[in-house]
Amino acid sequence: MPSPFDPVTVGGLVLPHRIAMSPMTRNRAPGQVPNDLMARYYAQRAGAGLIITEGTQPSVVGQGYLNTPGIHSTEQIIGWRKVTDAVHERGGRIFVQLMHSGRVGHASLLPAGMRYVAPSAVPADIQIFIGDGMGDAPVPVELTEDGIAATIQDHAQAAANAIDAGFDGVELHGGNGYLIHQFLSTNANLRTDRWGGSQHNRARFAVETARAVAERIGAHRVGLRISPGVTNNDIHEDDPHDTYAALVDGLRPIGLAYLHIFEGPYRDITLHLRKEFDGAFILNPSTPGSFTNREQLGLIEDGTTDIITFGALFLANPDLPARLAGNEPLNTPEPATFYGGDHHGYTDYPALED
Repeated sequence: MPSPFDPVTVGGLVLPHRIAMSPMTRNRAPGQVPNDLMARYYAQRAGAGLIITEGTQPSVVGQGYLNTPGIHSTEQIIGWRKVTDAVHERGGRIFVQLMHSGRVGHASLLPAGMRYVAPSAVPADIQIFIGDGMGDAPVPVELTEDGIAATIQDHAQAAANAIDAGFDGVELHGGNGYLIHQFLSTNANLRTDRWGGSQHNRARFAVETARAVAERIGAHRVGLRISPGVTNNDIHEDDPHDTYAALVDGLRPIGLAYLHIFEGPYRDITLHLRKEFDGAFILNPSTPGSFTNREQLGLIEDGTTDIITFGALFLANPDLPARLAGNEPLNTPEPATFYGGDHHGYTDYPALED
């Protein structure tokens, strides 16, 4: 079986090893525009086999949180170019995660008169941080057929923008209770048309979005992240085993570069998807009560996955692959600095060479 430090091919990229950086929201893009601080943060972590960026909204209405970056304006594309140039100058590889929040958000985050959209007009029973406290998620507008088509094209255009910004590819965020996951669910999607009801109908939005993005930039540059059985952001799935089997059936003809699993309670679903998906397989394994750590590298060695993504430990250890390879001590993540703020807890974690 392969070592975590063996090369692996993902779409058109050859990664030097199998330790990747998980997408992590950091809320450090005032005005929704990537900046020099973000470029430094990602460049520090260019030793990852693959960097997957924080969730990045493909459209104005796709923003669910404060100070998260977009990739739908010229200014944002220019900002992201600083990031990709900095990563590539250090020999790294980087995909942007496209994350439409759907019904997750707060009215204060959108321009006046704009409303959040979702598969159905069902609000999430959650609260959102809005700078001076917490606010309830709104009742979203149910997407029409035209609205669904426009939203899919927003993703395709954002993917084209990503290539213009120098990214090696894009990851569609289909998990954690955001828009694609809302369509897959049985509590946020109450539709009775071709976008709801059966497992194949609920998977249709994910499949058609992946197809449109692949047609725009090439399937070898496109990955999808999903989170079967994960209930974040008030999501419920009555039939996750059948739903994700239907999803992979729909994705198979597209030939995506990879499938990325944010693992919930169902290791059996992970193993089934591993068997059925034809591209590279990436896993952020379930580790209740702790961070993904050295022990999870064994999931590469036993064939459960091709690649492991690390979140909090990559946040705290800019040179994580070197530390894991050399069995070196690890910096401890500081949760108080995960979201928002300045360089503290962002670009000031020391590397071994420091």
